Amino acid sequence: MSNHLGVLILYNTPVSEGSFPASEAGVLDEVQAVVRACQILQRPHRAAGITHYSQLSEILAGADETLVFNLVEGFTSFPEQATYVPALCTAFNKACTGNSTPGLLHSLDKWQSKTMLQAAGWPCPEAVCIQPGQRIPQNLFAGPYLVKPLSTDASEGIDSRSVVSHAGRSLNAAVTRVHKQFSQPALVEQYINGRELNVSVIQRQGIAEALPLAEIDFSAFGPDRPRIVGYKAKWQTDTFEYHHTPRVIPAPLPKDLAEDIRVLAVGACRTLGCDDYCRVDLRLDQDLRPFILEVNANPDINPDAGFAAALEAAGIPYQDFVHMTLENAMHRQPPSTYPAPHTAARVGDFSIRYCESKDRLDVLALLAGTHLFRPSEMIIAREILADALRNGPQGHYQSFVAVQNDQVMGWVCFGPTPCTIGTYDLYWIAVDKAAQGCGIGRALMTFVENAICNSQGKRIVVETSGRDAYEPSRKFYHKLGYTPSTEVRDFYDLGDSKVVLLKCL
Repeated sequence: MSNHLGVLILYNTPVSEGSFPASEAGVLDEVQAVVRACQILQRPHRAAGITHYSQLSEILAGADETLVFNLVEGFTSFPEQATYVPALCTAFNKACTGNSTPGLLHSLDKWQSKTMLQAAGWPCPEAVCIQPGQRIPQNLFAGPYLVKPLSTDASEGIDSRSVVSHAGRSLNAAVTRVHKQFSQPALVEQYINGRELNVSVIQRQGIAEALPLAEIDFSAFGPDRPRIVGYKAKWQTDTFEYHHTPRVIPAPLPKDLAEDIRVLAVGACRTLGCDDYCRVDLRLDQDLRPFILEVNANPDINPDAGFAAALEAAGIPYQDFVHMTLENAMHRQPPSTYPAPHTAARVGDFSIRYCESKDRLDVLALLAGTHLFRPSEMIIAREILADALRNGPQGHYQSFVAVQNDQVMGWVCFGPTPCTIGTYDLYWIAVDKAAQGCGIGRALMTFVENAICNSQGKRIVVETSGRDAYEPSRKFYHKLGYTPSTEVRDFYDLGDSKVVLLKCL
């Protein structure tokens, strides 16, 4: 993989009004760690934070980076939207690190993932999903129980009240608390009162590999304190749980049992469609029988978290993990082929080149500055430009800019006419109002004609307006050899005809 490919480190910006500020702020430590790794790897990079999923398209459309390091963990009130990030990156033709959208969706929904794991024959604790307003079944399996939100991560919503000994009032209260606090179903799971293990799984050259097993040491917990890794143990530094749940790596287990657990972890990841780094949480009962609790796709990679500790135990430097993760992303979605040398040209004191993401705002400002286009036309321009940037040279829309002293002075967009042989449409051409009359428009048209000829094109169709404001445009085309072919009266609006011009090459 070429080291010149830039990396966009994408993350969700913590919100001050969140119910779990410590876990939300933890993403910033991950960002800093990945930034340091990119510096060591000498990879160009920048970090971009978003607070709402709706901002994602705008950032991706305006990003020149080919790679996205995905650290988006969730959004307030809509945690599932974070799972869509990889799919949207793919839509913008960018490689994305971590697990794919299906794997993230499956792992986020604890009931769905448990159903899939059990169907594949992997051992899981018994469980039932209780929807808001639904009663707990009368014939519930025997306790004790662990009650947790269906679709949260980072142990949000899990504390000492989550462990309930018997069915009845306490269990109802725990379920109701989840419904009210998270507005989502509650998962009631049989609590396995035994040892807890974490297995970090990486993908190395296409092969899933379990890192050294980690065990949570609960030896400091008294008999009245539930032995769970809840929110306090992970995030609240002033609590007993935080300071008395150390991890032991490697976990002291019989060799055969440790190997069985590695097989379970890798198999569970594969079952859920997770194709990159994960952490699998398990419990051993009193007979050392393993039960899969959860598969955490894209787990916390904070240098102080369990995943990084497993990397260290395996002798894998953090920057090597980041490099490996970027390699995996590129392998799943190689970058588009970039334009050949003949697709750029220099004319006078300005050059013509493929339009890049960094040019997007300049092109739109240039179009607005001509004061010719209606708002609806500007919307179409934005859509065409976004499509051209998203799909690049291999796409339908061929988008070029004329640049002078790093400033965009003109834009042209063309492409083959569907269902024809050798016919091309000129979709858009515009020149900065201050630079009109300097030969930029003529140079862009000459460039377009040469490019179409090189692609075995035979003719160019131009559609423009019959309005008086477009008289200079029609004269411009006439000077370049374009002849009127037809006119459709009142096409754009009453009194605004569509004039079609044609030039054979």
